[in-house]
Amino acid sequence: MDRREFLSLPNLAESAGQLLGFAGELALETTSLAETELAWLRFSHPAMATTFELVLPFGTPEAFAIADEVFACIDAIEAQLSVYRDDSEVSEINRRAAQEPVVVEEGLFCLLQLALRLHRETEGAFDCASHRLIECWGFFRGPPRVPSVEERQQALAQSGSRWVVLDESQRSVRFLRPGIALNFGSIGKGYALDQAAEILRRRGVCGLLHGGRSSVLGVGHPPGCPAGWCVAIRHPHDQERLLAEVRLRENALGTSAATFRYLEWAGRRLGHILDPRTGWPASGMLSATAIASTAAEADALATAFFIMGPDKVRQFCEAHAGIAAILLPDAASAPQYFPPP
Repeated sequence: MDRREFLSLPNLAESAGQLLGFAGELALETTSLAETELAWLRFSHPAMATTFELVLPFGTPEAFAIADEVFACIDAIEAQLSVYRDDSEVSEINRRAAQEPVVVEEGLFCLLQLALRLHRETEGAFDCASHRLIECWGFFRGPPRVPSVEERQQALAQSGSRWVVLDESQRSVRFLRPGIALNFGSIGKGYALDQAAEILRRRGVCGLLHGGRSSVLGVGHPPGCPAGWCVAIRHPHDQERLLAEVRLRENALGTSAATFRYLEWAGRRLGHILDPRTGWPASGMLSATAIASTAAEADALATAFFIMGPDKVRQFCEAHAGIAAILLPDAASAPQYFPPP
């Protein structure tokens, strides 16, 4: 699919009554679904501090077994990636990798390879090795606070994917500096959706997978709607206002917004999305949406695009086929689309 086909500007008058609500910033537009005169099965499951959802056509063979398998997969990914669990594989890496190479599971190694590639391509705007900064600002276990200059400098010194080295022949990871720690909070939900999507493909069924308020992935297309699953993106401050409609067919969408988690400081609202290059919360953007071939990429790029700003995002989309973006700089601005629809 050409990336210009991802986006269509919404007809607000028509769309108002055609949204099947997803929580928060995403909604499923049901026009094409209604035309098929089919019913839909929706399964939900709590994981990764949010709610995941699976939508399947009514009559899908073994639908309940598929849902159980999908959510078991997501639970397993959470158990592997969570920095809130001492027994997770990522926590084990964070404890040992500064002392010795740590052999990791194959899927996690591929995720690390993707994360380091995106770190390079976004010029550091995405960084999975910025856990110390997240801790420093109180966005890990809380409460949120503004750190001192010394605390921030120390956290910056213990952050950065440049200190993470992968050995493909051994499938291992090593940290070149003590104190480095991984955190997959900006890519983990997308990765879980990608792994769950493989279950649907293996079983030969279409479906829509949704992870909380920020991630959605379309597998195949709805019966009678070959263009794909239609997802509407809402304004983070005005749920009645639609920013765009996106068709998903074997691709994914991720959205980042500093709407719900923030702290007040010196008359400013500081969001939870940190610029790993400066150690400060990113500013100048209300929300950023990325469309990519995988949910992991879409999640990571949504975070990076929130930080990078319109000019860099435009350049990135021009240089990377299959990537698109929707940016909302502030509440009063019109959304910006890259590439233009």
